[in-house]
Amino acid sequence: MRQVIQSFKTGELVVQDVPSPVLRARGILVHTAASLVSAGTERMIIDFAGKDLIGKARARPDLVRQVVDKAKREGVLSTLDSVRNKLDQPLPLGYSSAGIVVAVGAEVESFQAGDRVACAGAGYASHAEETSIPRNLAVKLADHVSFEAGAFVTVGAIALQGIRQADVVLGHKVAVIGLGLLGQLTVQMLKAAGCQVLGVDLDPKRAELARSLGADAVGSPDDAAALGLSQSGGRGFDAVLITADTKDNGPIELAGDLARDRGVVVAVGAVGLTVPRKIYFEKELDLRLSRSYGPGRYDSQYEEEGRDYPYGYVRWTEQRNMEAFAQMLATGAVRIEPLITHRFAIEDALRAYDVITRKVDEPFLGVILEYERERVLPGRIELPQATPSRGTRPAEPTGIRLGVLGAGNFASSTLLPAIRKVPGIEPVAIASGSGLTARTLGSRFGFAYCASDEASLLQDEKINWLAILTRHDLHARQVIAGMRAGKDVFVEKPLALNVTELAAVMSVQQETERRLMVGFNRRFAPMVQEMHRFLAPRRGPLMVTCRINAGAIPASHWTQDPAIGGGRIIGEGCHWIDLLQFLIGSPPLEVNARALQAGGHLVGDEVAMTLTYADGSVGTIIYTAGGHRSFSKERIEAIGDGRVAVLDDYRSLELIAGRRRTHRRAWLRTDKGHRGEWETLLSVTREGSPSPIPATELVATHLAAYAAMESIRTQRTVPLDLTAFWEGVGETTDPGDAGCLSGDQVDP
Repeated sequence: MRQVIQSFKTGELVVQDVPSPVLRARGILVHTAASLVSAGTERMIIDFAGKDLIGKARARPDLVRQVVDKAKREGVLSTLDSVRNKLDQPLPLGYSSAGIVVAVGAEVESFQAGDRVACAGAGYASHAEETSIPRNLAVKLADHVSFEAGAFVTVGAIALQGIRQADVVLGHKVAVIGLGLLGQLTVQMLKAAGCQVLGVDLDPKRAELARSLGADAVGSPDDAAALGLSQSGGRGFDAVLITADTKDNGPIELAGDLARDRGVVVAVGAVGLTVPRKIYFEKELDLRLSRSYGPGRYDSQYEEEGRDYPYGYVRWTEQRNMEAFAQMLATGAVRIEPLITHRFAIEDALRAYDVITRKVDEPFLGVILEYERERVLPGRIELPQATPSRGTRPAEPTGIRLGVLGAGNFASSTLLPAIRKVPGIEPVAIASGSGLTARTLGSRFGFAYCASDEASLLQDEKINWLAILTRHDLHARQVIAGMRAGKDVFVEKPLALNVTELAAVMSVQQETERRLMVGFNRRFAPMVQEMHRFLAPRRGPLMVTCRINAGAIPASHWTQDPAIGGGRIIGEGCHWIDLLQFLIGSPPLEVNARALQAGGHLVGDEVAMTLTYADGSVGTIIYTAGGHRSFSKERIEAIGDGRVAVLDDYRSLELIAGRRRTHRRAWLRTDKGHRGEWETLLSVTREGSPSPIPATELVATHLAAYAAMESIRTQRTVPLDLTAFWEGVGETTDPGDAGCLSGDQVDP
């Protein structure tokens, strides 16, 4: 399908063919009929992406500070790689569209195929022929409402939320500063609510358009104060809504002049907010900011997972604002046709951006992209063989023929760059739920084709290794599907979110005898390998401590959701459980874990774990999100038999045996073993050897992670019964029915 994207590095805009997105369980698939080009938000994004590196740095000094901190922690070259990866990410443009539902997710009851809908959301309602929309970001359109009108739903919801923030009622006098799309829609909705409205804009044509759409009076900023006094009987306006788009501080100052004593000023547009204290103090004005479409915006549980807020407690969510706007379109309370100045076919979308960026000297307001209704959209796209980038060696015809499920940040920033440096790995296909990321990474890393569904890769007989880099709740099901399709499987941690999933996976692995590898890359890091060799001659047990300064992640992030990400201990903490097992060389027997408590609640990413091992060793993992990112992330200390080994952030390794002391340091780049694990996989593939991490160790690591969570809940030490687990695996007859093995998406 065709989609409008922009290069974050160069600012170049293109209309590119990408695979159609997949249908998600809590969403709908929509064939787009029309989408609205935002002259405010999109122009701001385009302007920023078009800046050179210095310009971007000046515009976002906060990001520059993050880069400096990262360079101190991980080295200059590692940081440079991360920055380049960010710049290589494509930006899908658009956030407001309308079209026809072509498919409905299994958990969606409010829509059906054939419904006419309006859709919202950056990253969802993009300028693309087909979009995958979460159920809370779409509303139905009446049959007589055009798709062009429906494509204004996002801007309409933003305007309506601004009005709600102003608490206006029938008879209020309201001033609207800025008469672009937001302002024109705001004027019409205020009139529908029974308000007296003054419109203010620098452009007299926009002011007159507002008058024709119902404004009681219009004027320029120069005469607005005098006009406002006459319109308000000398008292000022009950509310002033600022819908302008400017960095200038003029609108906030004018709003103070126009507002009545103890009136309300609402900033809806992106404007300067240096508040003139004198006038706001003397009138005791109430300055409010309006957050986009309404309650639910920026809440991933609401937008992505479809968890609605209770109607009785949150009357106007972003979806309910969208519904209210769609209703006003249906009744004719809001007119859209006078606001549309330009229409372009999707293949000519770049002309639309010439208009809104003023490369073409034409007045504009509403700019619409139009789409063909009947075009067949492919789910798989063959990719031209890109010229290998510097440092890439050509793949060999034998070895690993790789298919990748998932094209998120980890794939682009870490794993695929590491794989590219291993000769003998042929990139065959990559799939992602969005399609766009698969196309981008497919072209960047030399894959033969990209797709949006996993079936294309599972059915491809050329692929002999499948790499699963998707969200954690999909791992077990996709691993089973891969092995049943005759593939060896690499999966990023964790392998499974619970014992039931783990048993199902291991049952299929035993049945198919496919190689199974989990991305526990740290045991393949050069400094860890050296540490392991140094400790190997010991005769007695070890005392090993891992301290992880993990950094905070919002509670709303998908990794924190037990059902999707498993939480940070299962989802990420298993890395260090595996690392301890590797260094000690013995299986864990029991786990005792405790979490910090705050306000009477356990904190799931502030945990201390103590593990005891069959050889008498003891390991401690201190996993904390409460530190500062400027400090090193990982420190591992192993002591025993007169030996001491200390690894600090994979940049410094100190080995002490008696009076002999060895110190190694990596100044420019850290190596956490991602390349090493794939070199090892290639080696075992060529030799016909088993997977480099035995299944018994994979199981022990995951059972220890589950036990840690149980220990936190019960405040008891939890033993691991590995024998009972493997006996249970032998009795499993239908692993496909194991708990939580469902889902149909490829990546977030």
